[in-house]
Amino acid sequence: MGERLNDKVAIVTGAGSIGPGWGNGKAVAVLFAREGAKIIAADINEDAARETKDIIEHEGGECLAVATDVSQADQVAGMVAQCIAQYGSVDVLHNNVGIAEVGGPVELSEAAWDRVDKVNLKSMFLTCKYVLPYFIDQGHGAIVNVASIAGIRWMGVPYVAYSATKAGVLGLTRSIAMQYAAQGIRCNAILPGLMDTPMVEHSLQGAYADGDVQEMKDIRHAQCPMGHMGDAWDVAYAALYLASDNAKYVTAAELVVDGGVSASSA
Repeated sequence: MGERLNDKVAIVTGAGSIGPGWGNGKAVAVLFAREGAKIIAADINEDAARETKDIIEHEGGECLAVATDVSQADQVAGMVAQCIAQYGSVDVLHNNVGIAEVGGPVELSEAAWDRVDKVNLKSMFLTCKYVLPYFIDQGHGAIVNVASIAGIRWMGVPYVAYSATKAGVLGLTRSIAMQYAAQGIRCNAILPGLMDTPMVEHSLQGAYADGDVQEMKDIRHAQCPMGHMGDAWDVAYAALYLASDNAKYVTAAELVVDGGVSASSA
């Protein structure tokens, strides 16, 4: 067990996993707990959040699982209120929730566009809206938003709503960072590249190789300069740095975690 987040309280949204294995939020919640933080594990799937809670408690950590649709203001407000009631404060907000829908502007339905926007971008606006007042009152706080390199470059897959909302996350991050920098509040973004996580397998398998999951993974591995995709722990360790006092002079940063993909011409 580490000590980089000792005595901190962290809200992690999307703290469950959409399928077997380690999603980004699940890995972040467990790693933060290993580093001494008390965790609010928020997820729309209560069973998934409880699975993360069980892992944390089995390792000797503290965690409260909260079923939360972070695209709904009342549920976000309730989740933050539960955090304050349980632990008395909040020090870190990690926004991990995200979904992808394949399709360009012609193919994608308006309903799908609205859904991706609500889950990927509006959710982060809402969590920041309800957490920031506590950060302001206490004079410190760290926000870590998960964006994507799809917000800064074409990734070979037409998922226009995903790309647009992840670019929006970067704008949200910069705006919050600048508005609150003088008040001791930091806000940074992580830009994962091609990752091997349950969400990717669930959302994108129809966009590659006629749905052949292993072939999809092989194609994505081959796109990476390092020869393989990253995993949830690569994102988690980046989030730990940005959430901790090791990054006390870092704000408005866009930390790319992609094995070199965004620097490649391929």
